[in-house]
Amino acid sequence: MTKPVLYEEKNNICVITLNREDTRNALTPDVINELVNILEDVDKNQNISCAILTGAGKSFSSGGNLHEINEMTGKDKMSQREIENWYRYGIQKIPSTFNRIDVPVIAAVNGHAIGAGNDLCTMCDIRIGSEEAKFSESFLRIGIIPGDGGSWFLPKIIGLSRAAEMILTCDILNAEKALEWGLISQIVPQTKLLDTAMELANKIVNNPPEAIRRAKRLLRLSQNINLNTALEMAASQQSLLQMTNDHKEAIKALIEKRKPEYKNS
Repeated sequence: MTKPVLYEEKNNICVITLNREDTRNALTPDVINELVNILEDVDKNQNISCAILTGAGKSFSSGGNLHEINEMTGKDKMSQREIENWYRYGIQKIPSTFNRIDVPVIAAVNGHAIGAGNDLCTMCDIRIGSEEAKFSESFLRIGIIPGDGGSWFLPKIIGLSRAAEMILTCDILNAEKALEWGLISQIVPQTKLLDTAMELANKIVNNPPEAIRRAKRLLRLSQNINLNTALEMAASQQSLLQMTNDHKEAIKALIEKRKPEYKNS
């Protein structure tokens, strides 16, 4: 049986690929568990400074598996508490993990990102899309709401009004509209999507490894605190970074007009 999620590491960058092409990379329990495990391992791996997330085949992710959702209230009827726990200990592990890790993640959206698949790409730090990319918050179409954190992530990216429009209308955004709304930062040809994501990742990993992680941490935590707290946090993180050898090497390399050699120390 093929692995539900593939992992490849190269030059301080890893590529994570949802690998259930037959279901358009639906977020089934095996995909969820494997993705969470990989993200946690990546965060522990000090050799990794950036990750790329994409999907196998023509879709990024079709979101939740409709057959599983149907069975919750169908022949294998679940109680309300069981459904709550299905979300808490299932798909909600993904946003919790993304919101905890310090390694930056680039979403390379190669096709449809629908429902929880759209929410998955919003959990990433940077999103780029191919010309084939399409985005939709389609939950209301089947009488449910975003159960995986989409109502928290999406407004932070495109604003409350546009997030409300996506959620309440279930409209599909093509790549051009997604770019206009700020859901993605660039559109590239399908054949160049991963190369472009890798170029972007390489720009990131050219910086000191510890500073990369702490910069992402500061960005993430600053979204939910007041300015004074954010400034205090920045001062604390800055004092740590300026004691590192990589900071000293970065300054020295700039003065000597050469490429720095970082040792993550």
